[in-house]
Amino acid sequence: MIFAAIADIHGNHLALEAVLEDIRRLGVDAIVNLGDCFSGPLDAGKTAEILLGLDLPTVRGNHDRYLVEQAVEAMGPSDAHALRQLDEGDREWLGRLPFDMVWWDEVYLCHATPKDDSTYWLETVTSGGHVVPRPIAEIEAWAEGVPQSLILCSHTHLPRTVRLADGRLVVNPGSVGCPAYTDDRPYPHKVEARNVHACYAVCEKRGDAWAVTFRQVPYDNMAMAMLAVKNGRPDWASALATGFIR
Repeated sequence: MIFAAIADIHGNHLALEAVLEDIRRLGVDAIVNLGDCFSGPLDAGKTAEILLGLDLPTVRGNHDRYLVEQAVEAMGPSDAHALRQLDEGDREWLGRLPFDMVWWDEVYLCHATPKDDSTYWLETVTSGGHVVPRPIAEIEAWAEGVPQSLILCSHTHLPRTVRLADGRLVVNPGSVGCPAYTDDRPYPHKVEARNVHACYAVCEKRGDAWAVTFRQVPYDNMAMAMLAVKNGRPDWASALATGFIR
């Protein structure tokens, strides 16, 4: 059993194309998608054209939900930009996405945590705005009731694995299309992957254990940074060009 896990594309169609080509080159046929597909000041329309044609097992991210539930005037700029580029079929597809999913009986998929789609699972934010690993007891508590041996989450854009006491593995594959961002919940903070490559993970079942390989794929990130500049988002341009918010 071997497959690729992608997440947090955020409208970056060039990064998605590079990741899909890398997956094909590896000879991996199966892919799952952990959500946050389109939101961003990039090209949601081209991303949707690629993604919907693949018909991947996909769970809903928080920004996918915002694009369905919120009025455009209530949206943040990244969501509003993406919504204007999506057609009715794209929005209907978003509306059908499940919150979570069990795949191949052994793999659990969610965007953030099994409880909600907007809380960091493997990390937490201090009152000083530092993003740090979450205590293992809290990670374990949120995994209660999920019996699958491999648990996939995303949302923080940071590649990471955490092995639970009973041997289950929680994996965040990182972000395909957005290497850094800022947020103000629960405290103002930055999340920075500190590289500009498109990230995903390959997961392989070997006997009773899972082997996970994180992949970092180069692509024309500067073209996407320039698009962010054109669309009035210097924060995104910095993230795409450097992996940092500057």
